[in-house]
Amino acid sequence: MNAGETEKCIDAFGTDIYRFCLKLCAEKTDAEDLYQQTFLKALETEWTLDWEKNPKALFFSLAYHLWKSDRRKQARRNAIAPCSNLDDEMETVLHSEENLEESYFQKELITEVRQIIQTLPEKFRVPLILFYLSDCSIEQTAVIIKKPPGTVKSRLFKGRNMIKKRLEEAGYERSSF
Repeated sequence: MNAGETEKCIDAFGTDIYRFCLKLCAEKTDAEDLYQQTFLKALETEWTLDWEKNPKALFFSLAYHLWKSDRRKQARRNAIAPCSNLDDEMETVLHSEENLEESYFQKELITEVRQIIQTLPEKFRVPLILFYLSDCSIEQTAVIIKKPPGTVKSRLFKGRNMIKKRLEEAGYERSSF
């Protein structure tokens, strides 16, 4: 892939890829690194990009596999010499014109859901992020994680149920979410 095609891809769907990286990594600096690695890897490869076959899914897949590879590498390193992260704060953005109390409740609910998603097993977390936060279809998600569409649907269903169950355990009423 040449620099011109890569630049066109960045312009076309770079924001979506960045958001996906941010959801996977949950930290801005790590997400920026993953984003850069994704497009750098695309530049390094000898791909011929076919705009008819949804190149956006190709970049989602590339970002996912780079992230997964990095997670494996970190797991190996942590097995040898564990380290901990002191800054676990996540950014929450809420655009609402409701009253202050309702806005606060919605912000807390969003924070809770994000924390729950981050604690889900990877096989449920990644399809949820791709489908709901990155607006990928079930077929695109299936291609990205290299699983059949039925498996993606099943994992989405089970992931939603896990989130719902944990929200109920945390004291949120069913009508509030």
